[in-house]
Amino acid sequence: MPTRIHQILSNEDSLVFPGVYDTLSAKMAQHVGFQLAFVSGYAVSATFIGEPDFGLLTQSEIIDRARRICSSVSTPIIVDADTGYGSPLNVTRTVRELIDAGAAGCFLEDQQWPKRCGHMRGKSIIPRSEYIAKIQAAVDTKGDADFFIVARTDAIAAADVNEAVARAEAAKKAGADATFIEAPRSLEELATIGQRAPKPTVANMIEQGRTPVLSREQLAGLGFQLILYPLTGLYASAKALETVYEHLHLVQDNCR
Repeated sequence: MPTRIHQILSNEDSLVFPGVYDTLSAKMAQHVGFQLAFVSGYAVSATFIGEPDFGLLTQSEIIDRARRICSSVSTPIIVDADTGYGSPLNVTRTVRELIDAGAAGCFLEDQQWPKRCGHMRGKSIIPRSEYIAKIQAAVDTKGDADFFIVARTDAIAAADVNEAVARAEAAKKAGADATFIEAPRSLEELATIGQRAPKPTVANMIEQGRTPVLSREQLAGLGFQLILYPLTGLYASAKALETVYEHLHLVQDNCR
């Protein structure tokens, strides 16, 4: 059954969507006209517990934040579900609770726990068969629900591009709605993924990350349909806070 996200993609050659991390950022994304948004685990970890994206967020914390965000906007929201927080049984619970929270989909990845941001060093991945069992659990759990499953793999860093593509193909065969090969390191790897990964597939644009940051037109030309900027809003907000707080602190010192 087509989801809301499938319907949006049917009318777009490519779709840019931002990362959000609270109700205000989600409302701003909706206000300016984005058709889709993503709850970034990195951004939630930074703003909720003040820690890096090292797998410190719990299942209940991300679902609680997702519930608040999804209830505040009508825009479909994809949620970063990390590894599903354990075995296929944990994936089942995670997907059920995300659907109950109003999420329109999730990213589900193949890192070993504790996971870390996809553009950090030192990642490792679970065996392919274990990962596909998690994807299958997510697909079985969603049933006919309006829920879009994105199969993410970090196999480029832990293995190579060929293994990453093989995992994406297996995940799509198991019923994933989209694929996401994280952190390609060059234009050549982006082109390979855009050509070989099952469609629709995600391009993850992180400023100063491992992947070259390209325009929507360039990425669409390479074969990407879902173009995500997960941290642009967070970085801009942090810089704005730093600037205004430095100004306030300077004003305070000058008034003494």
